[in-house]
Amino acid sequence: MDISKRTLSSLEESVLKNDLSDVQGWVDGAINGKINNCKKRMVKEWLPKLYADDSVSSIPASEDEIVALIVARDDYKNRAARDAEGD
Repeated sequence: MDISKRTLSSLEESVLKNDLSDVQGWVDGAINGKINNCKKRMVKEWLPKLYADDSVSSIPASEDEIVALIVARDDYKNRAARDAEGD
């Protein structure tokens, strides 16, 4: 996925540069932090489900491999799909 770029106005850029020495570095760090937090919540939510599923014979050691296992399941739904079901 390619994240769309947002062009800052000169005023917005000035405001950010008042507090941040590296705006792009901060944005990259914020995205990476959000990914890490979402991954931790996802793994925490799904590990009990995987342990309880008799069809799961093994669970990978790495979080990235666990996420790959989760999203490959037929019963996995991302946020948009879960929200659509709620409507």
